[in-house]
Amino acid sequence: MDLRKLKTLIDLVAESDISELEVTEGEGKVRIVKSAPATQGQVMMMQPQLHHAMPAPAAAPVAAPAAPAAAAPAAAPAVEGHVVKSPMVGTFYRAASPGSAPFVDIGKNVNKGDTLCIIEAMKLLNEIESDFSGSIKQILVENGQPVEYGQPLFIIG
Repeated sequence: MDLRKLKTLIDLVAESDISELEVTEGEGKVRIVKSAPATQGQVMMMQPQLHHAMPAPAAAPVAAPAAPAAAAPAAAPAVEGHVVKSPMVGTFYRAASPGSAPFVDIGKNVNKGDTLCIIEAMKLLNEIESDFSGSIKQILVENGQPVEYGQPLFIIG
């Protein structure tokens, strides 16, 4: 199983209410266990011939990229207002399709429940709605850019 699949599975377990996931692919077997609600899942790779668990080398690097992403939001709140954060890991899109107009632009007034963007995760397009009424002050993510859970997307004032 490749590292992208493992990262996707880890992210899905981390974002969901399930506490454990086991996947068998060919002769390999992966078991992801969420140790606590607020922590990243644990990945164990098992080889059927050996019958003992070995930590996957991908488990430690998964947490490392979160640190640089956490440093960026500190500079983002230069404009005061309500911050809309990503509810999931995926790819950020400002419009429904490549040729369509963006859902929102800077200065546009939005109401609670209006669609702000789409985040694609696992080939599913998820519309992200505003949880606040106001005017779009800042768009913090570029179209087509990958986003992390909790990453600021918009500032609404």
